[in-house]
Amino acid sequence: MLEINNTLWDWLSLEWFSYSTLRSFEWVYPSVLYALPVIPLLFILKSLLRRNTRLKLDMALFEGRVSWQWSSLLRFLPRLVFMLFTLLVLVALARPQLINEQLELTSEGIDIVLVLDVSGSMELQDIKPNRLEAAKEVALGFINGRVQDRIGMVVFAGDAYSLAPLTTDYDLLRESINSIGFKMIQHDGTAIGSALAVAINRMRDSNAKGKVIILISDGENTAGSLNPELAAQLAYGYGIKLYTIGIGKDGKIPYNVDGSGQVLYVETEMDESNLRQIAQIADGKFFRADSKNALQQVFQNINRLEKTEVTEKRFRDTQDYYQVYLKWALLLLLVWMLLKNTFIANVLED
Repeated sequence: MLEINNTLWDWLSLEWFSYSTLRSFEWVYPSVLYALPVIPLLFILKSLLRRNTRLKLDMALFEGRVSWQWSSLLRFLPRLVFMLFTLLVLVALARPQLINEQLELTSEGIDIVLVLDVSGSMELQDIKPNRLEAAKEVALGFINGRVQDRIGMVVFAGDAYSLAPLTTDYDLLRESINSIGFKMIQHDGTAIGSALAVAINRMRDSNAKGKVIILISDGENTAGSLNPELAAQLAYGYGIKLYTIGIGKDGKIPYNVDGSGQVLYVETEMDESNLRQIAQIADGKFFRADSKNALQQVFQNINRLEKTEVTEKRFRDTQDYYQVYLKWALLLLLVWMLLKNTFIANVLED
């Protein structure tokens, strides 16, 4: 497309007639463009009608055959110029425009801390490829659906650590989530109370209109020095809502393959009572997810419950370019008038 400058003679560029330039326009009256193919047909019809009605004068010619001269085509030049003039007037009447539209999204975001269990039991493969990888994938999708919310990340096993502070830098969050793996915390176990304490510490000074902790775990509290119920009460005291997600299935679950290729299984059964209780204390909800689809559905439910009101502003910068084609039309009109007063055409014929 033509790069548009503000120079006085920029309209003389032939790039205005390139396919890419014409395609880039928005047309205020696009129906006018449908008349373009009609103009050449009208000129052809006019020529055919005049051919049969034109007065002819017999003239004596020399004997012999008169050869055709290419210069005889010049008599069609004024008609061609006038036809182009008419076509350009129609293009100008269609009113071509370039529109630069910008969309600005603003919102009063809420603060969210994702708390993710990375203990050894998250290696179980009842949710493919394993519980931890499924939770990471769904968490990434959840981040993509938020606008202007500050989101932080806490991981825990036998101990709990803050992996990412509350931030709107979602690229940093994605990198942090992708870096999560097994054995990143030396002490194994499930320190739910400690993990909640780290998340609360991140949010206690927040002035956001909404504060939410989303805890994903597959077991009951087995480590740490803080009772999960007490941590939930602290969250409630700071106005933090707690959603807990129990991930995994009950029964025999594959978790590894031995040296002979045999799949190893482990018997598991989740104790939902603790996760359900702490969610209730902190004015939240408990969800159970035994598949990746179920986990995605849980996050969609949380997304609806904690929906951020987004204000959308659109800025439209509209610039008209009909005057370019009108100038070309006027130039061709002048050329036509000059041609009609030369030897090429007889002005009395029209």
